[in-house]
Amino acid sequence: MDVKLPSELLKVANLEESILSEGAARLLALELYREDKVSLGRAAELCQTPVAAFMDFVAKHGVPPLRYSFEDLEEERRTADRLKA
Repeated sequence: MDVKLPSELLKVANLEESILSEGAARLLALELYREDKVSLGRAAELCQTPVAAFMDFVAKHGVPPLRYSFEDLEEERRTADRLKA
């Protein structure tokens, strides 16, 4: 698929044309992950990046690589309470 982007956009984004596809794929995967449309592992797979490297990429863009909700915390607490009993 061919995508045409203004050269000024590439310059501001600090993306070289030779690595544009890789960078665009990572950014798109990041946005899909940020919007909860895919899991972290699936996002890494989609942009053909090792999970650990994608976690670093995500974190550098201000998105928590691991999501741990209050419900997850409560489930962990209940499990720990059951194990103590």
